[in-house]
Amino acid sequence: MLYIGVDLGTSAVKLLLMDEKGDIKKIVSKEYPIYYPQPGWSEQNPEDWYEQTAAGIKELTKDCDKQAIGGISFSGQMHGLVILDKEDKVIRPALLWNDGRTAAECDYLNRVIGREKVSDYTSNIALTGFTAPKILWVKNHEPENFSKIQKIMLPKDYIAYKLSGVHCTDVSDASGMLLLDVRKRRWSKEMIEIIGITEDHLPKVFESSQVVGTLTEEVAAELNLPSDIKIIAGGGDQAVAAVGTGTVGDGMCNISLGTSGVVFVSSKDFGVDDNNALHSFAHADGRYHLMGVMLSAAASNKWWMDEILDTKEYQKEQELITNLGKNHVFFLPYLMGERTPHNNPNARGTFIGMTMDTTRADMTQAVLEGVAFALRDTFEIVKSLGIDIKRARINGGGAKSSIWKKIIANILNVKVDTINSEEGPAFGAAILAAVGCNEYATVEEAASELIKVINTVEQEEVLVTAYDEQYKKFVGIYPDVKDLFDKLL
Repeated sequence: MLYIGVDLGTSAVKLLLMDEKGDIKKIVSKEYPIYYPQPGWSEQNPEDWYEQTAAGIKELTKDCDKQAIGGISFSGQMHGLVILDKEDKVIRPALLWNDGRTAAECDYLNRVIGREKVSDYTSNIALTGFTAPKILWVKNHEPENFSKIQKIMLPKDYIAYKLSGVHCTDVSDASGMLLLDVRKRRWSKEMIEIIGITEDHLPKVFESSQVVGTLTEEVAAELNLPSDIKIIAGGGDQAVAAVGTGTVGDGMCNISLGTSGVVFVSSKDFGVDDNNALHSFAHADGRYHLMGVMLSAAASNKWWMDEILDTKEYQKEQELITNLGKNHVFFLPYLMGERTPHNNPNARGTFIGMTMDTTRADMTQAVLEGVAFALRDTFEIVKSLGIDIKRARINGGGAKSSIWKKIIANILNVKVDTINSEEGPAFGAAILAAVGCNEYATVEEAASELIKVINTVEQEEVLVTAYDEQYKKFVGIYPDVKDLFDKLL
């Protein structure tokens, strides 16, 4: 059997064809434009997503046995607002996850409605990226468009609708809308009322590995595929990436060291931290997950190497680092503001502690350590919920650096595992398709069969002790300088 994973990203859709043993047969990628109509705004046309996805599926399946294709599932950029009219036509371009126009709407939800009430209804607080504030923005600024809304959808769910004719979403992606009662895995009547819509405006909620339908006859003919191919709900990009790294079940952890940094912890139990510093979402494995996000992880190292040192020799620069645990220079990696744990868009990147004997290697080391310390901020919150993480899987561009993995292992005091797959979300989506087609009984079973650890970096007691002392210094810096950031703007 063959299974298709569709990863609908911000700049491109990536499609992957996998067999029942997890062997990847083919990968196709198709780009589409992104529009910035005003500073801080970010939009895309949903029709572009479907057009490129359809073209990608045709290319992906051109030479395979089409009768062997069991199902298609999805990973998708989260939070984006897609609104359809009564004829299921797109009303306006989609507002994306990184669109920042909803500051006033978030302020209304968090201050007027109240953070505690919003968190009680949805397990999260309002952030500019989330979907519910975007709906309020359309209501406040485009009342004519708001009045036309028949269905509200998320990006990947628009593709699932176009393929199956079913208005659907899944629990993991819906968790990021600020409309789902995450604990109960159903729409929150209270939040729906606050936003000024009805439950009829929202799609039906499925678990990520559930079948929502099959290809419509019309689309099957368009794609030259059998119409009995199952469409499986899929999930939000981080949850499906976690499936693709085997971060499922209870107490598993994955660190994504990409442009942004994500600490993702799967849990059998629902949990929310006191300050809502972590996202508390339903997971694609049928349970729950906690997620902390830092905005400039590998991006901090890229900035330091490309813009300041003016070099592409990343490894050569890192070979100069020889003094782990003893650096007197610290770096706050807040080049794009910060989300977890500070939720402060005005925070800025900061070096502190330089002296006349500070070297180039000290500064490079400070950048790598600063990112690792910021990841530990999330780990400390996870610990406060009684979750004890002993090891973490790691992926993303930054995971190619052996010394960075060593720094992270010792700052977090965990074993750091590298796995046999680098395909993340698209691979995870294909796994969900296989589970939905009963190739595997559960997501956990599939992940256990298909994903293996190939390398482990272990912590060293001396470095763990040294970095504990360094971390105490790091966490004291932000409170002392945070008021400066507002003055600098």
